[in-house]
Amino acid sequence: MPRGRTRRAALATAICAFAVTGTAVLTGCGGEDPDAGTNGVGKLPAATIQSKTRAAAQGAPALRLSGTVVTSGRTYQLDMQLKADGGTGSVTSKGATFKLLRVGEQLYLKADADFWNQADGKDGGDGAGGKLNGMYVKVPQGDPAYKKFSGFTDKDVLLDGLLTLHGALATDGHYADGGTPTIRITAGKGSGGSLDVSLRGTPYPLRLVRAGGAGTLTFSDWGKDFAVAEPAPDETVDYGRQLPTS
Repeated sequence: MPRGRTRRAALATAICAFAVTGTAVLTGCGGEDPDAGTNGVGKLPAATIQSKTRAAAQGAPALRLSGTVVTSGRTYQLDMQLKADGGTGSVTSKGATFKLLRVGEQLYLKADADFWNQADGKDGGDGAGGKLNGMYVKVPQGDPAYKKFSGFTDKDVLLDGLLTLHGALATDGHYADGGTPTIRITAGKGSGGSLDVSLRGTPYPLRLVRAGGAGTLTFSDWGKDFAVAEPAPDETVDYGRQLPTS
């Protein structure tokens, strides 16, 4: 092969390699089928892809979810591990971080002294922080905080709400997520959100951009089990009043 043609071929290969490891995979790069060697989901209609990825997500025994969710005008930074009988992880809102743990129906909230003192309306050492610092606080099911925060630990409830796109569905090209090839589906020409679906193995959702700037989330560790257990009695206390929800 002449040297000029060799250089052009090398350049084309480099561009393709960059595209695969970067943001977008160039469809038909080098004349190759972008769905070759994949699970074949990328060739399906967008509505079918959404149906398959929702079924895959709901059928998975466990996952990890991280990113931001905007709800009721408030932004929450989540890093959660979820499965059918419980969940655990951290939530950050308005600069305050707390840990959630759900075992079965029982929900616990764990935070530092500053969180509890602010919730108690006292910034000094006279608030609830001294008693509750680093302890697991039981959240009664009748408390407003239970309804607000338990959803962050409920796999089925969370996925059912998050994986809903709003508007007419369409495919929007082949991409890559951490080296995993994906197909992107969008709703409402992008205004209704987008979802990147794995083209390797089970078609799990990997990245979600919610409609209306309501957050961006990544999904990982699909099927990877983890333990949830009741905290020890000496690590558990009752708050004694309505828990904060901010």
